[in-house]
Amino acid sequence: MEITNKFYCTLIIFTCYIYRASSIYCFYCNSANNSACVDPNLLEEDIRSRIIPVVDCERAIPSPVHVNFFCRKIVQTIYQAHHDSELRVTRGCGWVRHEKECYHANNHDHLETVCQCFHDHCNSTDQLDPGAMTIVFLALAAVLHYYR
Repeated sequence: MEITNKFYCTLIIFTCYIYRASSIYCFYCNSANNSACVDPNLLEEDIRSRIIPVVDCERAIPSPVHVNFFCRKIVQTIYQAHHDSELRVTRGCGWVRHEKECYHANNHDHLETVCQCFHDHCNSTDQLDPGAMTIVFLALAAVLHYYR
């Protein structure tokens, strides 16, 4: 009987994590009008939080149907006929997933790299997801603790 109660307690804890993961917060900026968008990690956190907006994708992009949002970063090199090329970085929410985590597109007037990621603030740079490792660790600790 005691193992059943521990199992349900563990299940409730994991359900809380799943619910929390349904909403994702992403950086939302465009380097065309916010130069800090090029690399937010160059800024200290308190400064970054004042000049680079973070949005809750579910609230920022209303949708009549359930959409699985994620964060997206687009890096474009825009070619101009009589000027130097321009680097532009856009960070925001996405809702149509690509089969690859990152992909490249080479158009006649620009080259772009699009990357998608699936945890809060992950579109700041290319980094590992510390949240995923925390959940794996907690799951392993719960299993070892409850099922000895």
